Amino acid sequence: MMNRVILVGRLTKEPELRYTPNGVPVATFTLAVNRPFSNQQGEREADFINVVVWRKPAENAANFLKKGSLAGVDGRIQTRNYEGQDGKRVYVTEVVAESVQFLEPKGNNIQQQNNTNTEPQTRVDNDPFAGGGQIDINDDDLPF
Repeated sequence: MMNRVILVGRLTKEPELRYTPNGVPVATFTLAVNRPFSNQQGEREADFINVVVWRKPAENAANFLKKGSLAGVDGRIQTRNYEGQDGKRVYVTEVVAESVQFLEPKGNNIQQQNNTNTEPQTRVDNDPFAGGGQIDINDDDLPF
């Protein structure tokens, strides 16, 4: 059997960190993952997927991820159910993350929201080789 999920998306709100009665950290957050196609109106839609992460990765997620952060999640789908306050059975499907990857530089979202950093930023999408000029590369420079 196989139960494997890999997701990349943006957090819809701050991660919520709690501790079990035994002191084990657990964080929950929702990841908005864009669908690879547009609807009939030409708009992109997203799925909002609940994620649960335990122990040290939970504390890291709570400390370093913010609303809007781009994150990668590797884990498995889990379903559970419980009796709600109204006496009806509630079914929950969520991703239990084994690892969470931070896919943006540290502080990127905070800087964008607050605009407090006035230092010029180096753009990684500017291609230094776009001019089409010749580049001298000696065979000794190659690693293979």
